[in-house]
Amino acid sequence: MTKTVRTAREPERSAEMVTALRAAGLRLTQQRLAVCQALANDKSHPTAQALYARLRQRYVTLSRATVYNTLQTLVEAGLVFELGTAGDGALHYDADPSPHVNLVCTRCHRIEDFAQAPLGAVARTVAAGSGYELRGARVVYYGLCPRCRRNGQHGRMAGAASLVR
Repeated sequence: MTKTVRTAREPERSAEMVTALRAAGLRLTQQRLAVCQALANDKSHPTAQALYARLRQRYVTLSRATVYNTLQTLVEAGLVFELGTAGDGALHYDADPSPHVNLVCTRCHRIEDFAQAPLGAVARTVAAGSGYELRGARVVYYGLCPRCRRNGQHGRMAGAASLVR
């Protein structure tokens, strides 16, 4: 299991998000600030519902609309990525726009970052060779996480073949 480790970059990420909300003309309420801080500190790639459920405990006046609108503003600003579903039917969010690999377990639907892949070098090569101003990248591998493998939940998605030979 990947441990969540707080980095020096997280307060900076939160501040960037707050700046984006301000630039979008949104009022900086305690609820919106809490969404930014929660995203900057969360490596689990939460859904809007998971953020709402967690923050609602502390901010009883928090609405789902505030969470969704804040997320949408941050996505539009390029500070948060919509990852799509992890096979669970829910839209997940990633507050780390740097090039990295996401690992998605097809059983428990957990999403983890795999930072050891040298995607920064790939992004620089693509940008230099294409002329694009890259705003982000997404590489996703689907499979069974170590916990699901340990628990004997082997098996494959319909039609899936192993990539590792």
